[in-house]
Amino acid sequence: MQRQFLIFLIRWPLNSLGLWIAVRLLGTGYSEAQVDASIGVFLLAGLIFSIVNSILKPIVIILSLPAILLTLGLFILVVNGVMVWLSLQLTPGLEMSFGNSILAGMILALINYIVSSVVEMNMRRKGTI
Repeated sequence: MQRQFLIFLIRWPLNSLGLWIAVRLLGTGYSEAQVDASIGVFLLAGLIFSIVNSILKPIVIILSLPAILLTLGLFILVVNGVMVWLSLQLTPGLEMSFGNSILAGMILALINYIVSSVVEMNMRRKGTI
């Protein structure tokens, strides 16, 4: 339980940073839309994304397993995009189109993969796994 909470606490600011990078690189996907959100908004978005990703994503993956199998795993990109889109819809002050959310989901999936790998390697090195 302690390890999972540690990973959650590491992912939260990194997901916030990933959302900030995604919005700066990709924009919102809406023409003429300007994002002037503060760091607090991105921290809130990262927290919401981390919670949605840890609670809702496993359920959505199980329910979409037939589509994931039919597309040989590519539907996971859509699932990641849905998680980002939903998180940004729940965050006041941030919006992103669904297409850009799928691209942002790729960025955030890479960040979460790196965090999980680093924490796991660190725990193996310490001998706690």
